[in-house]
Amino acid sequence: MKTLLPLSLLFAALLLVAAPVHASPTHTGTWTASVREKESQLQLSLHPKSERGEQMSMPIPLSAFQGLSTSDGSTAPFQLQREAGTFQFEGRFNEGDGAGHFRFEPNEAYLRTMAGLGYPKLTPDEHFKLAIFDISTARIKELAALGYKDIPLKELIEVAIFQVTPEYIRSLSALGYSKLTLKQLVKTRIHQVTPERIRALAAEGYKDLPLETLLAMSIHNVSPEFIREMRGLGFKDLPADELIPLRIHGVTPAFVKEIGDLGFTSLTRKQLVAFRIHGVTPAFIREMREAGYPNVTADELVKLRIHGVDSVFVRSVSGDKGKGDSRKKP
Repeated sequence: MKTLLPLSLLFAALLLVAAPVHASPTHTGTWTASVREKESQLQLSLHPKSERGEQMSMPIPLSAFQGLSTSDGSTAPFQLQREAGTFQFEGRFNEGDGAGHFRFEPNEAYLRTMAGLGYPKLTPDEHFKLAIFDISTARIKELAALGYKDIPLKELIEVAIFQVTPEYIRSLSALGYSKLTLKQLVKTRIHQVTPERIRALAAEGYKDLPLETLLAMSIHNVSPEFIREMRGLGFKDLPADELIPLRIHGVTPAFVKEIGDLGFTSLTRKQLVAFRIHGVTPAFIREMREAGYPNVTADELVKLRIHGVDSVFVRSVSGDKGKGDSRKKP
């Protein structure tokens, strides 16, 4: 016959089984916010009082809040519910800006689920961050189903901050960019290599580009609009690795047009880049022409810049404070 535990011990055992992973203290602090009417968002900044509390700022859709009123003088309390817990706010708004105090009420059930997903020792501050950036257990499961398992907590938070959602991952995969690492996916978000941008570049003839090329094009703003403008100026079918240096060195359509208005209408891509690198500006061209060199060539202009020759130097060596001989050449 089995020996039964006394009821007092049995109840104690039940309490241990039902206990949360840890007792998360409530976070408190102050908040500030600005309304972004065009985006229907609230740019919210939280300033926790905890010793290790970091100030965090993020845009949140206005529709995500409950009881929020941003009208002038409003003091209505409002809240933001996340799976990880609930943020309670009180304060005041005036002319689209708000400030006040907040309190975070953690959801202990979330911690137990997270423990089962491989995150058993979350600190209160980590729990707080997971709530702020709305890292749901459903998202973690979806990422795991896509092959992204056992994600380090720091990386998981980055994924949430930069909105690397399962939907976003699938959309890139459908365009041929599958099996990217989470770090690569975060980079695409940071540098705005979106599915929309990839499709727009493909429409201009730039298909199946390596990810690093796409990133470089986006970083240096080689946009579909830039490609079309340069094409209209005679630079057709340039490879991506030739378009990027144009942007890096500031060879804009406006610069090409201004140089063209001065008679340099047939410069190559390399000549235009050389102009920018060595500072051959429209002003310098006019300066040298006025100094007596109306027929100076593109290559001669670059040489003049390399050797530090300007109109002041020309006049000093010629002994002429006025204009030089229009037939002179460097």
